[in-house]
Amino acid sequence: MKHGKFMTAADAVALIPDGATIGLIGGGGGLCEAMCLHEATEKRFLETGHPANMTLVHALGIGNRKDTGINRFAHKGMVRKVIGGHWPWSPRMQQMAANNEIEAHVLPGGVAMQMMREIAAKRPGLFTHVGLGTFIDPRIDGGRMNEAARDPLCELVEIGGKEYLRYLPFQMDACLLKGSIADDDGNISLDEEPANVDSYAMAAAVHNCGGKVIVQVRKRVANGELGARQVRIPSAIVDAIVVDPGQTQGYEIGYDPAISGEKRVEEDAPGIPPFTARSIVAERARTELFDGAVINYGFGIPDQVATLVAALGERERYYQTIEHGTYGGTLLTGTLFGYARNATAMIDGPSQFDFYSGGGLDIAFLGFGQVDAAGNVNASKLGGVPVGPGGFIDIAQNARKVVFCGTFDAKGTDISSGNGDLSILRHGDVCKFVGKVDQITFSGLQAVQQGQEILYVTERCVFRLGPDGPVLTEIAPGIDVQADVVGRMEFTPVISPELKTMDAAFFKDRVKAA
Repeated sequence: MKHGKFMTAADAVALIPDGATIGLIGGGGGLCEAMCLHEATEKRFLETGHPANMTLVHALGIGNRKDTGINRFAHKGMVRKVIGGHWPWSPRMQQMAANNEIEAHVLPGGVAMQMMREIAAKRPGLFTHVGLGTFIDPRIDGGRMNEAARDPLCELVEIGGKEYLRYLPFQMDACLLKGSIADDDGNISLDEEPANVDSYAMAAAVHNCGGKVIVQVRKRVANGELGARQVRIPSAIVDAIVVDPGQTQGYEIGYDPAISGEKRVEEDAPGIPPFTARSIVAERARTELFDGAVINYGFGIPDQVATLVAALGERERYYQTIEHGTYGGTLLTGTLFGYARNATAMIDGPSQFDFYSGGGLDIAFLGFGQVDAAGNVNASKLGGVPVGPGGFIDIAQNARKVVFCGTFDAKGTDISSGNGDLSILRHGDVCKFVGKVDQITFSGLQAVQQGQEILYVTERCVFRLGPDGPVLTEIAPGIDVQADVVGRMEFTPVISPELKTMDAAFFKDRVKAA
């Protein structure tokens, strides 16, 4: 084979034409992010004005909330349209969307990954129930996040008397991917990466559309040094390879073989999370677990449930999963959400979402921004700014039980607790239990029709979804139902005749008690 696939980053990104639809991969914290190629693409645009008027496609969040990832493409004229699963890691692109400087669209994270397989196979799109009843549904917003967004991404179809969404295929012209090692022929290994995500699916989609598959790696080796099972992207579908010896596993991680699953290391259990309103929520949410449960933790307060489970030495009681394709291990949190140390398995992201879509999850712990009278949840557009659901819709719509975790209100809330009860010293300025959510990321009606078990857990009360909306079922000790809960909501919930007091243990500081 010729070795002409190896080139500089500048030469590689010069293969991207103006107007290209380009696929990017990442998962926050620098996970699987082609940092070198992103930087080279930005540099070329700032120096030459090319590539211009691109469409970006990405399933999960990419960036550091400052200047990396999607932020590198947030320049006027560089991008005209974004189909993004998750936006908060790129405030510059969020602002461009809010200002209608780009066409802002969203696909659910799992749908975006699975679409790559459909595009690669030249099938007529992705047919799925995922997204029905949410803002993705064409009867609502069709996944459009601003007024500039016009193009339809999906359509409603009926098959066998049931409603589905058909997500429409589109042309893919290039992708910027990250691998670990390339051999002289151009075969790519992901051995040192924290996840597989949708790397192969995207490469296949771009190749079969006649586009350019561009990959950065940390090192190059001779033919024969990579075993066949190590190769995740075969040379046949790779067009350009850039070797970046300084490549890392993420922004905060240089190289840790326990992160990539190459080696298992001994590690101490994390400490008990500090006592806060968030820890109260995590304590109550954790009680929904049962031995052998297959679970998923979302970003934010839900990942504190994961920390608590690990701190109590209970990880082995459950099957923990991440939408990136990872099972088991110690789940990292905060900006490293998506990484796991000592994982037990890593599969491709589209396959993970197949499992989720079919109801493979017993319990999902997810965050919320707003909840309304119908039990709908908004986690994708807050304060008029695109947030995007990431894998939220795929997960929330299909898990047998969903435990939404969040504080009762926001901005300025002040509580007193730690001795077994709760007092509200100051109510928050932002009401989260509203008459109607700004955007439907989760449909209460759809969940009722599907027979899902839905809870909304806060530090001062718990609701369960009933046929007519949220039902108040538990109240924190020390909390006045009318003054601290119902009177602070924009709708009046059904109050269970069997209203219980939450366990006082949730309101005791474990660290001080020890």
